[in-house]
Parts: sequence; structure tokens; C-alpha cells
Amino acid sequence: MKKLAVFDFDSTLMDGETIDFLARELGFEAEVANITHEAMEGRLDFFNSLQRRVKLLKGLEKSKMDEICVSLPLINGAKEAVSGLKERGYTVVCFSGGFRNATKPACDKLGIDADFANTLYDENGILTGEVGGEMMFGSSKGDMLVRIQSLMGITQEHTVAVGDGANDLSMFAHAKTKVAFCAKPILKDASTHSIDTKDLRLLLDIVDSI
Repeated sequence: MKKLAVFDFDSTLMDGETIDFLARELGFEAEVANITHEAMEGRLDFFNSLQRRVKLLKGLEKSKMDEICVSLPLINGAKEAVSGLKERGYTVVCFSGGFRNATKPACDKLGIDADFANTLYDENGILTGEVGGEMMFGSSKGDMLVRIQSLMGITQEHTVAVGDGANDLSMFAHAKTKVAFCAKPILKDASTHSIDTKDLRLLLDIVDSI
């Protein structure tokens, strides 16, 4: 039986928001963090909020961005949760409204099967303040989840989705098991299960109970 587990990245697999770490280098951390918070609460359109935040990263050296991204802190229990899911027969995928410069090294460390995210554009090694990719919209995670389910022949019944913010609602719509991890109220209200302790190993108890 094929099974699929899909994770958000920022504040789910990784302890924090990638864009906040990047903005700190340019002195815009508070401004970016405020926009991120509003977007994750569902009070701002995700696409517009992403563009606003990325514009504030203009001028950051790509080499500095990559240095920050490979050193991001993982959530407590992330490695054990991923390995435990794979032992239970799950394919594990990461969807991020953030950036692949961050998701790829983290997912490589965790043994995640695939990651889907956005790309920060640069010219001559300097970020331009522009972004493009697979996860630009509030609906993107749900759209990608449906495509992966179709490609792999996996049903909603055997899909677990884990996230923390409003842009995870679209993937919750296509998973029977919807886990809100230290989540915003808007996502908790849509969940079937909730983890309020920052320890992703607790996910394995939920999986074993379904």
C-alpha cells in the first residue's frame, strides 16, 4: 500500500522562517517577520506577501544566502520523524513557500524524497529582489499534492499533511490526516490532529493511531 507524507518547511521541519534569517543580514528582520506572521495567520494574500518580503532581500549576496541556508536549525525530532515515516512505508515530500536554497540541503540531511519550493533570482551573485517557482500561491501546495497523488497512485486516505500556517490549508484539503504543528489558529481549525509541543517525533504517535 502506497502512503505519502507531505511537510511544510518553515516552522515545521525547520525551526523558524528562512526569509527572516535572510532579512536579518540586511536589517529588515522585524519588517519581514511581521509580514510573514500576517500571511501565516491568513490575513494577507500569500503571493503578494511573498513578493513584498523578497523585495526587501535585494542586494544580499547569493553566497551569504547559501551560507545561511545550509546552517538553518531543524525542528526537534525532525530526523526521527522522517526516518520513522519511511520505516512505516511512507514516501516523504517537502512543500515550501520559501526557497529551494534552504529546502534542498535540509531535505538531503533528513532523507526526504523530494522537495518543492521557490527560487530567489540573482544577477552576478547579488539577489535582485525577485522570486519565481512552484510554490508562489496560496493554492500551490494543494495543486502539487494532487499531481503527486495522481502520479504515484496514492489516495487522500493514505496521505498525511503537516504544516503550521495558512498557506498549508490547500494541502490539508487533499489529505485525510491533517496535522497542525505548533500552528496558527486558522490551520488548527482545519486539522484532524494537533501537536502543540515543538517535537516532531509526536507525529509518529498520530500515524500509528490512524
